[in-house]
Amino acid sequence: MAAEGGGKEMNEIKTQFTTREGLYKLLPHSEYSRPNRVPFNSQGSNPVRVSFVNLNDQSGNGDRLCFNVGRELYFYIYKGVRKAADLSKPIDKRIYKGTQPTCHDFNHLTATAESVSLLVGFSAGQVQLIDPIKKETSKLFNEERLIDKSRVTCVKWVPGSESLFLVAHSSGNMYLYNVEHTCGTTAPHYQLLKQGESFAVHTCKSKSTRNPLLKWTVGEGALNEFAFSPDGKFLACVSQDGFLRVFNFDSVELHGTMKSYFGGLLCVCWSPDGKYIVTGGEDDLVTVWSFVDCRVIARGHGHKSWVSVVAFDHYTTSVEESDPMEFSGSDEDFQDLLHFGRDRANSTQSRLSKRNSTDSRPPLSRARTHTNVMNATSPPAGSNGNSVTTPGNSVPPPLPRSNSLPHSAVSNTGSKSSVMDGAIASGVSKFATLSLHDRKERHHEKDHKRNHSMGHISSKSSDKLNLVTKTKTDPAKTLGTPLCPRMEDVPLLEPLICKKIAHERLTVLIFLEDCIVTACQEGFICTWGRPGKVVSFNP
Repeated sequence: MAAEGGGKEMNEIKTQFTTREGLYKLLPHSEYSRPNRVPFNSQGSNPVRVSFVNLNDQSGNGDRLCFNVGRELYFYIYKGVRKAADLSKPIDKRIYKGTQPTCHDFNHLTATAESVSLLVGFSAGQVQLIDPIKKETSKLFNEERLIDKSRVTCVKWVPGSESLFLVAHSSGNMYLYNVEHTCGTTAPHYQLLKQGESFAVHTCKSKSTRNPLLKWTVGEGALNEFAFSPDGKFLACVSQDGFLRVFNFDSVELHGTMKSYFGGLLCVCWSPDGKYIVTGGEDDLVTVWSFVDCRVIARGHGHKSWVSVVAFDHYTTSVEESDPMEFSGSDEDFQDLLHFGRDRANSTQSRLSKRNSTDSRPPLSRARTHTNVMNATSPPAGSNGNSVTTPGNSVPPPLPRSNSLPHSAVSNTGSKSSVMDGAIASGVSKFATLSLHDRKERHHEKDHKRNHSMGHISSKSSDKLNLVTKTKTDPAKTLGTPLCPRMEDVPLLEPLICKKIAHERLTVLIFLEDCIVTACQEGFICTWGRPGKVVSFNP
């Protein structure tokens, strides 16, 4: 599903909608907001975000909800479809002065009924670690804003780690922190670790270990959102320069890139099987990108404004294995590709292990015991809409390929690239709702020609280490290339439904087992009961 930013047309607000699964109903008594329920004046405020955590207690009611509205941050028991929300009794409530919460994330690995670790990013650049159950403030990172002065756009715990977390800023920088370490009293000095096309990674140079452990400089303009792959090994980032960049997180290597049709990319998510990445942005499109083949394989259209949130429904998504007969190429070609990918992956892993064991750089290895990354995605500021669309067949059938296969395995094997082309052709044809042939028989639709601002937000920092190997990408030269194929060159996904469900722009779309949770910039968090899940409602 995708939520968009856009118009102020006075359409009727829907309280239910029907999909192929059945009827979803809005549960008014399960609406969360500030205790006085007064609509929030969203002008000039950061997006309302929502984070969930389950405390795994024995009561069967372990869900907890955190959301920010303006300068306020709330922490509630979430009763979902079972009971009415009691807004008069937040577990914790905080009001900040001089700055606003912009994003937050729970550590699901360490959460208990007695304690939970919540990271909160702020508009002035700080990151706070709090325990809303104990009502304690543990630590404040970047307190003096010596590391970065710009707004925090995204903060997430590193999957499988109890102490590492990653923070993105509107400066275009990301920082890796460890909650056990402190920040210095002076501006950090950095040493180059790795540099590539439009990115650079630095370590913090100091006598004793201090935060940040790593500094990533990625692309140009704000880093709007990032998301870890389901296995925690890869990191997808979307920026205001319109690029999706996917990194191997441990080896700090660029896996692949994609360029928006125009404008910035605002949101990103992974398919449950990790084989596809979906982005949305200022080109009003949803783009489906194959992780294995590093190319755009479909686009979703139908939005009238910026796409602000994209998310897969992990509970209804079924991933079917591809029919081996659809793979164009010999068994030998297929096995060669597999072995090439495995050898390359093993080589990279060995090199990384050696590096971590022989130098003093911060170790990034971690236990993979917790790989279920929260599938909620939230948009950055800048989009302003209120409708949700559900594309047909949300998850395309997976291409017959191993997740470990790097892009170079395709591009360096000559005839094997044609093998992959055949796989892609057979894959996308099964889930595209408007085929290439059908569309070329129609009249050619005009390409997007709106006068959209690219919205570049460049860092004012004079730090020379911010210099990156920039690619002077001319949009006219990328259009029509694999980096950004033309509209007529990729299959289109048509929306199955399009409903207006809020007066203000949607900022949250989260799938839970018995409901869907949405939030709009007015500060209302709504629960939509799934078909058959709401038998009776107990106020």
